[in-house]
Amino acid sequence: QVQLVDSGGGLVPAGGSLRLSCAAFGLTFANYGMGWFRQAPGKEREFVAGSGWSGYSGSNTRYANFVKGRFTMSRDDVKNAVFLQMNSLKPEDTAVYYCAARRGNRVSENHREYDYWGQGTQVSVSS
Repeated sequence: QVQLVDSGGGLVPAGGSLRLSCAAFGLTFANYGMGWFRQAPGKEREFVAGSGWSGYSGSNTRYANFVKGRFTMSRDDVKNAVFLQMNSLKPEDTAVYYCAARRGNRVSENHREYDYWGQGTQVSVSS
């Protein structure tokens, strides 16, 4: 049974940092593209960052424009885990953050293309 477990959320002031973790169980991790998404109240789920393998270029990490330079995604294929280091947090980053796994180890920004989801972890940034 595949399970993704998110953790690491919390309440921080603007400008603060958090590190999210996602542990994956029951899948061959290296065969999956991994993504981080977020959803704020009343808004659609949106892509934050994704990591996979892309043809001849090898590992590939992609970021949404609104987090470039502030967030860093990493993955550990031995520990079956992905991480999202979030720095310089802003109040508009407040949302529930989810990790997701997609068969085929490619990055996708479309949440509908992901097969498995974590339970989500709340990130709240105060102004």
